[in-house]
Amino acid sequence: MARSALLNVMVQAALKAGKSLGRDFGEVQNLQVSVKGPGDFVSAADRKAEKIVREELLKARPTYAFLGEESEEIKGTDGAHRWIVDPLDGTTNFLHGIPAFAVSIALERNGEIVAAVVFNPASDELYTAERGGGAFLNDRRLRVAARRVLSDCVIGCGVPALGKRNHGKFLVELRHVMGEVAGIRRLGSPTLDLAYVAAGRFDGFWEAELAPWDMAAGILLIREAGGFASDWDGGAAILEGGAIVAGNEHIHKALIEVIKRPIPAK
Repeated sequence: MARSALLNVMVQAALKAGKSLGRDFGEVQNLQVSVKGPGDFVSAADRKAEKIVREELLKARPTYAFLGEESEEIKGTDGAHRWIVDPLDGTTNFLHGIPAFAVSIALERNGEIVAAVVFNPASDELYTAERGGGAFLNDRRLRVAARRVLSDCVIGCGVPALGKRNHGKFLVELRHVMGEVAGIRRLGSPTLDLAYVAAGRFDGFWEAELAPWDMAAGILLIREAGGFASDWDGGAAILEGGAIVAGNEHIHKALIEVIKRPIPAK
């Protein structure tokens, strides 16, 4: 596959940060047996990865804005472009030595995501996409799964963590979806969940209360793999609203209908 100069910059930034995370992940697995645990170490690894990505991207395009999870937003002077970065999506997995985490980088141009990179150093899987150019996993072209009936599907989701709101609302959504599908999975990394939809591993995905860096790259991966990603009303306000539902044309529509079923009266 041919990559643009900008996508090559993004790939190199993700690989460099991923190499750093890979080294730290090996140390985290050793720290699991300690009483204190690796919490502080992981926080430092997260910040270090973002510093690597930020420096690589801004060195190549110093006028672009930068929105990352671990640092203050850089407004930039370009006015049209913004990097959206999660240097370590799946921090809790990383903290516990679970090899499901990723570096996520998206490029937004005039409000539209035009390029995306997701890299899982633990599995050496590199997902890339450019608008109009398709989505790829390690240079293999991706297509979303073709299943048309929910009862045949495995659906990914996010589960509200400690301190999050709407636990009860999510349990209602989960009950509704469980009654319709073949299985439900939770990876603990929305970036990877969305990449799995693009790769056809998951037939669909839904989650609320997400940040832009959790979703930006995955949205483009899915759309360039022939799928649909929207807010829960089927609209485009995903990054603004923090809620996403995704799948192929049929599963996307069916999943919206199920998760929006009213809560039963007591």
